[in-house]
Amino acid sequence: MRLFRPVFLAHCLYPEAIFRIRTTEKVLYLTFDDGPDPVSTPQLLSILKAHDIKAMFFCTGKRAEEYSDLMNDIRAGGHMIGNHGYNHYNGWRTDSVKYINDVIRASDFTSDKIFRPPFGRMSIKQKKRLPKSFKLIFWDIMAYDFDATFGVDRCLKVLKNKIRPGSIIVLHDRPSSYANAILEDFLIIAVNAGYHFEMIDDVF
Repeated sequence: MRLFRPVFLAHCLYPEAIFRIRTTEKVLYLTFDDGPDPVSTPQLLSILKAHDIKAMFFCTGKRAEEYSDLMNDIRAGGHMIGNHGYNHYNGWRTDSVKYINDVIRASDFTSDKIFRPPFGRMSIKQKKRLPKSFKLIFWDIMAYDFDATFGVDRCLKVLKNKIRPGSIIVLHDRPSSYANAILEDFLIIAVNAGYHFEMIDDVF
């Protein structure tokens, strides 16, 4: 079963985390996970630049270290960088010490202030051990752009039907994602519906 929004339990487990910005203003927040990537990142940056929209890129430390030039390109475009772990570990399947050390290692290449758990999975024990400097950012809408069986049209339909004031949207920065195929159309749809885009960092 596909869940386009986080379940209520997630809000209970991580009460201090941000899933959606509470506002009545028609504003949306774009985020991209798993990059950077030499194929998909330049394409995403080009589309965002054409529409003068800023986003937050939750990058893995391993790829950030490997593609430091792309990290510079993301920052040069005025976008923000978040921490997505070094090795993209699933918190439910990873020892807590190993998991937290991985996040700390990634902070050298990404961020030591903003963290999104890979897969959205982090145990209570891991959350308690996470350095207090980190702000947890989840999402309000998951479009399943990473799912090859879901399709471009369905991804776009989810975004069109689920956006609401303050939505944090997660897409994926990798060639196998539909993000590059749907991003421009989605931006046009959202703007025509009266929305504008800001960076999550603007609300801290």
